[in-house]
Amino acid sequence: MADAKLKAALRSEFGKGASRRLRRDHKVPAVMYGHGTDPIHLALPGHETLLALRVSNALLEIQLDGDNQLALVKQVQRDAIKGTIEHVDLLIVRRGEKVVVEVPVSVIGEAAPETVVMVDAQTVSIEVEATHIPEQLEISIEGLEAGSQILAKDVKLPEGATIHGDEEMLVINITHQVSEEQLEAELTEAEAEAGIERDEPEGEPTETSDEG
Repeated sequence: MADAKLKAALRSEFGKGASRRLRRDHKVPAVMYGHGTDPIHLALPGHETLLALRVSNALLEIQLDGDNQLALVKQVQRDAIKGTIEHVDLLIVRRGEKVVVEVPVSVIGEAAPETVVMVDAQTVSIEVEATHIPEQLEISIEGLEAGSQILAKDVKLPEGATIHGDEEMLVINITHQVSEEQLEAELTEAEAEAGIERDEPEGEPTETSDEG
């Protein structure tokens, strides 16, 4: 099922000037390609597109000249200052077709006391049906002790999905919480090994007398 339906129009003008005019009319320039077809240059409705792209890996149903086409959002260009959408790349997909996407991870639960949870990978690459892309991959760390690690292959995936790439990639690492005293000791040891001497705090200046 698509995340949103967008009514598109074909673009006949191109270039920066044409794109600026589109955006002034509250529309978004886009290009749709894939499955051996020539790129199709589109204008998408601005507000509806902005709402649809709040979901990562959004699957859209593009309505164009009476036809409906499923398309996966592959790239979004945004204005660095305003955050507005400058351009969207769409990949044509078919129902039942598998695609490779980067899916954000979401950590749930609480690890054991006096531990630190390190998220080494913010996303995991998976191959999954285009119509069943998860918004995120939930990873439970409930009660995990220091020394526990969660690799890509340990992440629970939707039915039919597989890891794409390195299954041994470290996603989450649970370590011991380090006290301030330990940090200070490690810093001092590291400085000593590097031959760095700390400056001693200066004492109160002593008064001298000119009498004598």
